[in-house]
Amino acid sequence: MKEIIYLDNNATTEIDSRVLDAMLPYFEKQYGNSSSIHQFGLNSAKAVDQSRETIADLISADATEIIFTSGATESINLALKGFALANQSRGKHIITVETEHKAVLDTCKYLETIGFDVSYLPVKNDGLINLENLKTELRSDSILVCVMLANNETGVLQPVKEIANITHNAGAILMSDATQAVGKIATDVAELGVDLMTFSAHKFYGAKGLGALYVRGLKKNKIKLDALQHGGGHENGLRSGTLNVPAIVAMGKACEIAKAEMGNDKNRILFLRDELESELLKLHRAFVNGSTQDRMYNVTNICFPGIDANVLIAKMKNVAVSNGSACTSAIIEPSHVLKAMALSDDDAFSSIRFSLGRFNTESEVQEVLKIFSESLQSTTNYA
Repeated sequence: MKEIIYLDNNATTEIDSRVLDAMLPYFEKQYGNSSSIHQFGLNSAKAVDQSRETIADLISADATEIIFTSGATESINLALKGFALANQSRGKHIITVETEHKAVLDTCKYLETIGFDVSYLPVKNDGLINLENLKTELRSDSILVCVMLANNETGVLQPVKEIANITHNAGAILMSDATQAVGKIATDVAELGVDLMTFSAHKFYGAKGLGALYVRGLKKNKIKLDALQHGGGHENGLRSGTLNVPAIVAMGKACEIAKAEMGNDKNRILFLRDELESELLKLHRAFVNGSTQDRMYNVTNICFPGIDANVLIAKMKNVAVSNGSACTSAIIEPSHVLKAMALSDDDAFSSIRFSLGRFNTESEVQEVLKIFSESLQSTTNYA
């Protein structure tokens, strides 16, 4: 069997060998609990502190503003529920966007069941929100606006800086899911104007099981959150539990590499993405879903009208691609992101996401184009 070509980097990335090398000692020789006061624990605590500094540096934050979690989904839950519960005396209105990740949408749906009012902003056909709609939806009891930086299915980049200005002028705070952006593009929290930001290590060549939540001015209580998990007071009392030291070390190393190599990665991956996209668009009336201007450099989401994407993907046994978010791939329904962008059910079911990464090569792109063309021609409903 041929080696599988992996073009599903928005779902997860291969761990960088340098990251793996950095974390392995903390499974074997340096296995102490970072809360213990003996030398084993102190060594682990030092490694955690160093990684926290490196992670904060990548997003231009202070180390005291970083809370470790099990991943972006937990970070999102802590940010949304924690802020809503801690600030409900100020108001119960939250604004988000129809194309957010399910971790945001499902959490907002839960908040509605306990008395919060959530507005879901529509998007234009290119996947971007209308800023005037945001201004209209903001109210005196609005406490939080939640808008993702980079969409996981289309790569569309929202104008977060402008959104932050509008949000702050209305007296609310801004949360952003930056899971698909951190480690790939510059995400300076001060420049963006975000107050809460979530991200996850395994999206940029770190280990699974570790995410982070940025909380602006946490030590100064600028942003107040209620803890969702209790039992020991870890992570400033917001996320109790023994720290995952190996994964924290891995995330720190992944951030260090990202800061040093982000520019080179972007240039090379963008070239490969554009080459792949330009050739795929020559096939079967294909078109790109979402903005081709405001988007991540590693993603293209393409519709092949009349083609069942699942059938086509199944035919490409040696190519790993996706028909949407990995978190909803078990649900047989059209992508809520593409539907919000006014695609029909048929076109949504005919769309495929290609997401490239650090380890993809020119020869892989050429091989994928060959396999894709052959698979498309053999698909029974190809017209």
